[in-house]
Amino acid sequence: MDLGIKDRVAIVAASSKGLGKASAMALAGEGVKLTLCARGEEALNAAADEISGKTGAEVFSMAVDVTNKDDIDALVKATVDKFGKVDILVTNAGGPPPVVSFLDVTDEGWREGIDLNLMSTINMCRAVVPHMKAQKWGRIVNIMSISVKQPLDALLLSNVSRTAVVGFSKTISNELAGDNITVNTVCPGAILTDRVKNMTQARAKNEGKTQEEILAAYTDIIPMGRIGRPEELGGMVAFLASEHASYITGTVIQIDGGFVKGYN
Repeated sequence: MDLGIKDRVAIVAASSKGLGKASAMALAGEGVKLTLCARGEEALNAAADEISGKTGAEVFSMAVDVTNKDDIDALVKATVDKFGKVDILVTNAGGPPPVVSFLDVTDEGWREGIDLNLMSTINMCRAVVPHMKAQKWGRIVNIMSISVKQPLDALLLSNVSRTAVVGFSKTISNELAGDNITVNTVCPGAILTDRVKNMTQARAKNEGKTQEEILAAYTDIIPMGRIGRPEELGGMVAFLASEHASYITGTVIQIDGGFVKGYN
């Protein structure tokens, strides 16, 4: 299926690895011009070379801390200077650290979690939306977590800060719909990224088990009986960024193999 987004321009956050990289790869496969960003310059450049080499897409990369508004503004300016526009924004950031009890979280911890997930999304949207409004076309896809639909134990900061993004996204989706700008949120479940590997390693150490045993425990509660692949989320991101998804906005879609038990 031709998604109709060849030569569109996308900014994909946290795209040196994992879900961000998979999303960038899927967009590049559709002929989208890309700006990649992440904090680690070496991994970022390697991802840019890989994506360009595999797809032939034009790829620009820039080291950015998405918790820094000045970095975000510079990223968007550099993208417009290079490509002339911004059509697609994929927001993404690592999750806050696990906590045992909410009483253990300091004010600084709360601020860091909110800055990482909520404020980074807000600031990226503030930077790109004027460009999208001017051209009367835009796609915003936020990569969050199934924790916005089914809170996950020990991930208090993620549960709270990511759910706030859903409220923000739904609200601005209504405001921006008249400008042909869609805003949607995708919620990965257990997908084999570096973050999931690190979390399962930590849990295995705490529980005196092997990582394989922890991963097996995850698959036991997933109806599809397996961990997801990053490219399975990337495909959804590319679809939501496409012309075919022009009447889809304000949604929250899980990619979780059936893990979430609720209807919504």
